Amino acid sequence: MRDKKDKGYHKLLIWKKSFELVLEIYRVTKYFPKSEEFGLVSQLKRAAVSVVLNIVEGNRRATKKDFLHFLNIAQGSLSEIEAALELSLGLNFLNEGEYENIDNKVSELAYLVGAFVKSLNKH
Repeated sequence: MRDKKDKGYHKLLIWKKSFELVLEIYRVTKYFPKSEEFGLVSQLKRAAVSVVLNIVEGNRRATKKDFLHFLNIAQGSLSEIEAALELSLGLNFLNEGEYENIDNKVSELAYLVGAFVKSLNKH
């Protein structure tokens, strides 16, 4: 398999952090009740993957306007993750430590994406 690390988006910190978030969400949702497979588990996974894919797609677009559009979608997906995490904690599918760990990752990524958007808007 060829080395994929030379792709342009691999250099973006927001891509790296979003990739790590997906791995973490997949790890913890393995332990959710089976009855949530098509509920919160599916929603968390889809929203997390959406963040990564929108960063990649935006990065590959020809214009800054397009990139900003896809980053905006990624920000919306991060908000979905936050709400789904709160529900997961309230339903005792996550313990406090797991919740805090992932919520901190989401908050950090939301901040980084927001800062990246501001940076793109300045140029």
